[in-house]
Amino acid sequence: MSERLKNKVAIVTGVGAVGPGWGNGKATSVLFAREGARVFGIDVNLAAAEETKGIIDREGGACTIMQVDVTKAGEVKAMVDRCLKTYGRIDILHNNVGIVVSGGPVEVSEETWDKVMAVNLKSMFLTCKYVLPHMEKQGGGVVTNISSIAGIRYTGIPYVTYSASKAGILGLTQSVALQYAAKNIRVNAILPGLMNTPMFVEPLKEAYAGGDIQKMFEIRNQQCPMKHMGDGWDVAYAALYLASEEAKYVTGLQLVVDGGITCKFA
Repeated sequence: MSERLKNKVAIVTGVGAVGPGWGNGKATSVLFAREGARVFGIDVNLAAAEETKGIIDREGGACTIMQVDVTKAGEVKAMVDRCLKTYGRIDILHNNVGIVVSGGPVEVSEETWDKVMAVNLKSMFLTCKYVLPHMEKQGGGVVTNISSIAGIRYTGIPYVTYSASKAGILGLTQSVALQYAAKNIRVNAILPGLMNTPMFVEPLKEAYAGGDIQKMFEIRNQQCPMKHMGDGWDVAYAALYLASEEAKYVTGLQLVVDGGITCKFA
């Protein structure tokens, strides 16, 4: 690899995949390590984090993992403290944690609304809260937040909590990007489209095709202009660009990675 992140330290939240295959966080962590970064991987599921660490270890990369609930301020602060103790700095914060629950405002409970907002949006507020002061002291850094085209488009399935939280991430990203632009801290968002990752299989299979996973894949593939969904690696390579010096003049960006689907009128 080209070592585009050589000597950088990257916190990646949601480092493990929720099922077999390559999720966005898992692929990004492995790619960052391949490009020379030391990865501090976070996940509420320690076994999933260990699987990603095992891949990085076998490839000769550097990775430390920690079990963290990023909806809790105390645990997020402890995460930042441990990363600094382990690696001495934080150059990249990659906010990848997210969950999806189907249903509109009538079907979804208040408890579900609160949970999705906490995991998808509050988590990014908390990680920024505790990481940004250290980046400022260092003289710079990069924050990348994983949003979704669901924050700007209706994708065919009602999941009001997911859509609202992903739209909120865009507002958070823009606000922080402009506040910290003069401090050499770049903040951007990636908006994946319809992706073939483990995260979406269980939550959406009933909503799409009554439990028929293969039929769900076919429907989602046909929605895409390229006639196939993207995958975790498509998101990972976008994240690598934003984290690298090649994007040194890029901040406040909403980088859509969707195979063209948001260009469609219908």
